[in-house]
Amino acid sequence: DIAYYSLTKYMNGHTDVIMGAVSTNNEDLHERLRFLQNAIGPVPSPFDCYMVNRSLKTLKVRMEEHQRNSLAVGRWLEKHPAILSVRHPGLPSHPQHHIVLKQCYGHSGMISFYLKGELEESRKFLSALKLITLAESLGGYESLAELPYLMTHASIEEKERVALGVTNNLIRISVGLENADDIIADLDQALRAAVPGC
Repeated sequence: DIAYYSLTKYMNGHTDVIMGAVSTNNEDLHERLRFLQNAIGPVPSPFDCYMVNRSLKTLKVRMEEHQRNSLAVGRWLEKHPAILSVRHPGLPSHPQHHIVLKQCYGHSGMISFYLKGELEESRKFLSALKLITLAESLGGYESLAELPYLMTHASIEEKERVALGVTNNLIRISVGLENADDIIADLDQALRAAVPGC
């Protein structure tokens, strides 16, 4: 078995390190990976390792707040007239919610939702955000938003993107550690600015 993880995201959680990790329980594979790491040099600096180690000490409390805030935001979004649907594994409306309840004891702060409208409304929404920042790399302490259609998934052919559900009205939010009421207020004013009559 092999697992890999972007330490840049929640484990570090402070948007100040770029690092990944690979782990395995196979000794032969471990030796081959160590050889490659030595040969090609992708070794993190001691300071970056220190930063991730520092962040791991607050991971539990940060994740509890990400979970709390993202559930509050997700529940609020589900009721908003400018939203078609919300995807968050902690919400009963998520197609795999029952699996999450069996396999996990928590979840992240990631939420995806479909905005009423098209690309124009999505751009207006993202431009109107004040507290939440537009970004491609999500999973830090701060609330961040992206439009996968034009950002992280832009290199995928449009027909395939749309078939995967990555449409021009899909918004991803990484709900941060700010006050949940402040996050909701920012989303509300941006949604009202983007979708007329909502």
